[in-house]
Amino acid sequence: MVEVRAERKGQLWTCTVIVLTEGRESRYEVRVHPADLARWGSGDDQAAVEGLVARSFDFLLQREPAGSILSSFDLATIQRYFPEYDREIRR
Repeated sequence: MVEVRAERKGQLWTCTVIVLTEGRESRYEVRVHPADLARWGSGDDQAAVEGLVARSFDFLLQREPAGSILSSFDLATIQRYFPEYDREIRR
């Protein structure tokens, strides 16, 4: 299960992400910039940001265990590690 809470700080969104897997809880901080929303998002309101980050974590968790995900990162970092992210997240 992935839970996302987004908070706007100026133009930047900061998301707290909680992942529950096999009874263990992992926490992350993800920063979402306006350029990320323009490229991968469906809007710039809280629900759209939380949805994008939740889909992004679903993408990550299909490729690596929760313990391997960086604890704090910019959303665009995902594409550096997984070039297919750009294509997959736009679906």
